[in-house]
Amino acid sequence: MVYRIHNESQSGAWNYLRALSYPRANDLAQGEAPRAGTPPFTIAISREAGIDAGAVAMAVGAALGWKVWDHELLEAVAACMHARPSELAAVDETHVSWLQESIESLLDMHAVSQIAYVRQLVKTLETIAQHGACVVVGRGAGHILPAETTLRVRLVAPLEDRVTAHMRLSAETNRHEATRQVERMDRARTRFVTEHFHRDPNDPSSYDVVLNMSRLAVDDCATQIIDALHAEEQCRAHRFTLRAPAAVWH
Repeated sequence: MVYRIHNESQSGAWNYLRALSYPRANDLAQGEAPRAGTPPFTIAISREAGIDAGAVAMAVGAALGWKVWDHELLEAVAACMHARPSELAAVDETHVSWLQESIESLLDMHAVSQIAYVRQLVKTLETIAQHGACVVVGRGAGHILPAETTLRVRLVAPLEDRVTAHMRLSAETNRHEATRQVERMDRARTRFVTEHFHRDPNDPSSYDVVLNMSRLAVDDCATQIIDALHAEEQCRAHRFTLRAPAAVWH
């Protein structure tokens, strides 16, 4: 089933993504030379359930002047698939078994398969990475984007603190049920990354920075992420200098 796109923010994300897809054509049309060298860094933020990674991403994006791809990423993927973001909710950062997907397809419970969604997600992230200078939240981005141009961040916190935060951000008032919801989201996100990208999102060695949100405020997290980014940029510049050919004197 195909729907027309009505959501204004979704259309905006799609137009922005399309502009990123043709940087060379845009440069040539304006009489500018094509961009050379490696693209700027991208920051990929992974998080445990119950952590407001969006707030951290927005703080980092505001400080750097970078675009943030959180729900906007889902909107862009949906636009590329000519679907509504709500249609992708059933396959976004969750685990869908082959049997479950087959039954739902027969019952027309959702028109988008998870395999199709993941393929388009990877294509969309590849386009974003070519441009760089942005912050991506979740969806296994740190395991998809190129390591040499990606600062991979993991936000963690003790379960009790995450449950409290989840209750504050949601309408859930029963702590036992809130705990079940947080644990269920953790399992679903882990299986999503493990099944599609063959990585363990809980492995700290997969990240450049791991921050405990129970000990740090949002602005403190943003500051540490930006400091790490600048350190990575300096290291890359140093590596590039070492690889540069020696000057030839005549």
